Amino acid sequence: MRMVIANVSATGSLLHPATGRLRRVLWGLMLILSVAIYGAHAPLLTLCKVDGKIPFSSSSVVVLIELTKLVLSLLFLLIWDRKLLGRSVSWNHATPFALSALLYAANNNLVVHMQLFMDPSTYQVLSNLKIGSTALLYSLFLHQRLSLRKWLALFLLTAAGVSYTYGGLQDLQHPTSTSRMQLHITVLGLLLISMYCLISGLSAVYTEVILKTQDLPLNLQNLFLYSFGVLLNVVVHLLSSRGTGFLEGFSSWVLVIIVSQALNGLIMSAVMKHSSNITRLFVISCSILVNALLSVVLFNLQLTTFFFLAVLLIGLAVHLYYGAT
Repeated sequence: MRMVIANVSATGSLLHPATGRLRRVLWGLMLILSVAIYGAHAPLLTLCKVDGKIPFSSSSVVVLIELTKLVLSLLFLLIWDRKLLGRSVSWNHATPFALSALLYAANNNLVVHMQLFMDPSTYQVLSNLKIGSTALLYSLFLHQRLSLRKWLALFLLTAAGVSYTYGGLQDLQHPTSTSRMQLHITVLGLLLISMYCLISGLSAVYTEVILKTQDLPLNLQNLFLYSFGVLLNVVVHLLSSRGTGFLEGFSSWVLVIIVSQALNGLIMSAVMKHSSNITRLFVISCSILVNALLSVVLFNLQLTTFFFLAVLLIGLAVHLYYGAT
């Protein structure tokens, strides 16, 4: 992470040493916040459950997350980039983000539907393959030649995710509940998980390409992206709501999820514009530390050998990718 922070803020440090240090600190704090939000997402969803089930419409939550990101982007644009508002902007700047929003919406729906064809544990394990697909597409589309050492680091990152998912936590009250769960996946399930990993990588890398190639402020780019995101997800909600109330089943924990996920979306946009999707992958992988800590504290789960193996693999991956070559 140290090299990423240094690279992102190199320009600022040339302008003024104190400014460069401040930017590095703020960048580091932003990445830590993102790690915390990713790690807290699953425990927060668990806290929302009523009788073991999610009581609200997931499509409603997605709409509100996109809407919150849109409002925050507009607010930040008015605060920090007001002097650029008179700049000439055409539809050619906005339309590429429609595909980004479409890819993200497709992936969000794939997550829901493909689990009908496999058990949750198999989904969690195989979804780690999106690390490889994202890295491959990143290398191809952004012409970033990754060394063998960096590919090994990404492989270790994938292995860490698989290890943690397979058995990083154990339920003390029902110690055999997960270990004896029947694992299954259909041929259609394999096809859908492959599509999920491909679209996940493609959506992230495509968005990074747009953010970096356009000479526009990030807040304006976010405004384009989330405008399309709101429109697409409203359509998805209307098609899938089946007459349920838009805010039905909402609680204070749901509001926490909406705000935190909106903030994380804005952070990830900044990461993709000023760093890379590889940094995003490391942030997501490091979030298992937060997830494990919260699971132990809130749900009386116990760390297993697989968790410590995952931590070791992540540490090795960070060292190999960002360490001295």
